[in-house]
Amino acid sequence: MNLARIDGTIIASACHPSMRGTRTVICQPLDENGNDIGNPVLAIDTLGAGLHQRVLISTDGSRTREIVRDKHSPLRNHILGVVDDKGGNT
Repeated sequence: MNLARIDGTIIASACHPSMRGTRTVICQPLDENGNDIGNPVLAIDTLGAGLHQRVLISTDGSRTREIVRDKHSPLRNHILGVVDDKGGNT
């Protein structure tokens, strides 16, 4: 599970069948301080996260393929939570 920020959505006129009808978003992985780390990744979004919202993404490809009901899907990541506040020491 990784923290990430939604940086956009993709619209594809031609895509793998498992992507049809599924919202796919561009996620920028973040470190614990909110700084960008690594390269952006694609993830399916069944929660309706908004642009620039922080989310938790899972890299569990087998679960992602279960969600799209296609064991041959190239999709690897899915959003499993929308972060309202990262909290802190109080």
